[in-house]
Amino acid sequence: QVQLAESGGGTVQAGDSLRLSCVASGGTFTQYAVGWFRQTPGKEREFLAHVWRSGSSTYVAESVYGRFSISRDNARNTVWLLMNNLKPQDPAVYYCAATDRAWTAKMHKEYDHWGQGTQVTVSS
Repeated sequence: QVQLAESGGGTVQAGDSLRLSCVASGGTFTQYAVGWFRQTPGKEREFLAHVWRSGSSTYVAESVYGRFSISRDNARNTVWLLMNNLKPQDPAVYYCAATDRAWTAKMHKEYDHWGQGTQVTVSS
């Protein structure tokens, strides 16, 4: 069973960039596509980006398209979320999650394995 651990969160200023990491352990990492989500209190988890098992295909949600990107290195069992030009509306707990669905999963219920999350705060 794959386990995920996020890191890289913190407090940055508006306009800054931040790169979040998601490291997998256990299981076979290449069996899973990986997605990034974020959540603020009282709201559902928001889908941000998805990367296919091989890393050959990525999808970024329209809400963050052009600012966020996703990539993975299977040799390092790691997926990254690069966030550029962070805005005051971006603060949240950011989660990575793994899925074995054979499509671009965009709903949190389609993911079976989750990390503990990492907090991102943006000061203006």
